[in-house]
Amino acid sequence: MTGPAEPARTVVLLAKAPVAGRVKTRLHSAFSPVDAATLAQAALEDTLAAMSSTSAIHRVVALEGDPGPWLPPGFDVVAQPQGGLGVRLAAAFRDMLERAGHSPALLVGMDTPQLGAPLAAVDFADSDAVLGLTDDGGYWAIGLREADDRVFDGVPMSTALTGATQLRRLRDLGLRVRLLPRLRDVDVPDDARAVALAAPGTRFAAAWRRLADDGAPH
Repeated sequence: MTGPAEPARTVVLLAKAPVAGRVKTRLHSAFSPVDAATLAQAALEDTLAAMSSTSAIHRVVALEGDPGPWLPPGFDVVAQPQGGLGVRLAAAFRDMLERAGHSPALLVGMDTPQLGAPLAAVDFADSDAVLGLTDDGGYWAIGLREADDRVFDGVPMSTALTGATQLRRLRDLGLRVRLLPRLRDVDVPDDARAVALAAPGTRFAAAWRRLADDGAPH
């Protein structure tokens, strides 16, 4: 029997500051570094707005770089540690769950500006973990009730097998996993176009339309 809905009490965003030349470099084949950073900031703002609309009692940005005017009130900012993505993911859960104790916790990235409705619907009921896969084989969200560095051991990051391997790892640890809706990451120009057209009401879509109208290839 499914119990009552149980949303995340902590939501963490793993993000880079939207600095030209340092974010969304795979968009540079179609957009200038400044325009790619503009798209990154729009995606970041969409993600933060979606986080703000959840019922979470603790909202955190684990940030590489410095916060800017794009950061709304109500968020704690912590620096990302050095190391690969798996190390940083493990550290984010360890710090949030062991220090703050607001379980369950959900971590998202900044590459899915269309995450509003799926994020609002996240439900941990009868589950130990949640995982949102992406079309390119990765994942846009992972949630845990308890911090456990073993969750990320041996999971190759940023590959076409990352999501499937992560799901298998969660299940191998005996965790009950609820799958979230599959989304498309914005990595390359075709992704940007597809996500903007699929989610026309987002800040990201507005920025993409403006840049496309200005003559940026797309």
